[in-house]
Order: sequence, then structure tokens, then C-alpha cells
Amino acid sequence: MRILIVEDDPALSRQLAETLSRAGDAVDCARDGEEGHFLGDTEPYDAVVLDLGLPRLDGITVLRRWRAEGRSMPVLILTARGSWPEKVQGIDAGADDYLAKPFQMEELLARLRALIRRAHGHVTTELTCDSVTLDTRSGKVTVNGCPVDLSAHEYRVLRYLMHRQGQVVSRSELIEHIYAQDFDRDSNTIEVFVARLRRKLGVNVIRTVRGLGYRLEAPS
Repeated sequence: MRILIVEDDPALSRQLAETLSRAGDAVDCARDGEEGHFLGDTEPYDAVVLDLGLPRLDGITVLRRWRAEGRSMPVLILTARGSWPEKVQGIDAGADDYLAKPFQMEELLARLRALIRRAHGHVTTELTCDSVTLDTRSGKVTVNGCPVDLSAHEYRVLRYLMHRQGQVVSRSELIEHIYAQDFDRDSNTIEVFVARLRRKLGVNVIRTVRGLGYRLEAPS
């Protein structure tokens, strides 16, 4: 999944980016509200971590503009501890959840996983298609209970397809959601990742929809 972090504290932003990257996400960072608003308005994100106390444009204004512009990605706001008016403002402006600073990274990861799950209509951390199971909490993939070793990008492709199970996903959509903004993107690598996934999973769950993209579904 592709996550946007809008946080002006360099150390916290770096820590968040490293934590999310280790969890298998593609991460973009913005250090002020104007840059954050621009990225959220022009790039497709699966979730956003948004600090409210930002330079140039505050987080509440950024969030209100996104919602007014029809941007519906889940947003987790970061607030100062005990600042309940900020929390209320954030929720009223369109936030999906909030976390007070300081916080534990594991809690942030859990809240983001929940937001992304709900956005795609899933209720548990385990996503299943036929004999393939992907646990978004642990990052483990199994086939018939046996673990499968995937590279970071193979995992990102499979997780995105699992979240959109039954839907056709184009190569361009996959590229937009598995790579960060500054990554050198090559559309041909998607075919390589899909071929590797098919070989490693050993189950025909990734179907090619000619001229359109890929669809994850259980074999009939």
C-alpha cells in the first residue's frame, strides 16, 4: 500500500517512513501543509498520516480541502496529547481516526491497517483467496498453511490485489500503489512480479484480464 506522511518534524517523519517501509508500504513524505495538500490532491494514496500543527498550511485546512475536492483516502491525524478540541476539529473536518503524541509505532501501524481494511470492506487482518492467506499484521503469506517467501515488491503487489479481490486492477494502478513517488517506475516489472507470484504461490489465483490488467479470484 502507498502511504503519505505529512509531518514537519524531520526525526518523527523519518521514523514513521522507516517503520511503514519495513511493514511493506511505499511511503512519500511532505514537510509542510502546502506540499502535503499537493501530493494528496495529485497522487493516489491508500492512507495518510497527517499532523495538524504544520507550517505554511495547517493540517485541518489541508484535510478540509481534500474532502471538499472529493479525496476520500483514509486519514489518520496526529494531535498533541490532551488537545481534545483538535481531535474534534479533525474528525469534523473528515479524519477517520486520530492518535495523540507521543505514541507507540505499533499502535499507529494497527490503526492504519484497520483504516485500510475498512476502506476495502475487510474485517480481519487475514486476507484469504482460495488456499492463499496474507496476514497484514505479520506480513506473512501462506499457501495451504505453508509459508511463502516473497520479496518486498512481490508482497506489495499481492497485498494490493488481495485488498481488491474480485476487481480488475490495471498495471498503471498497481504501479501507483506499490511505488513511492521518487522510485524509478518501470511498468514491465509488474509482469515480472506477477509471474514470480504465480510461480511461488503455485495456485492459479491471479488472472490476466487481457487489455485491462489483473484480477485475484479463487479458481473455479
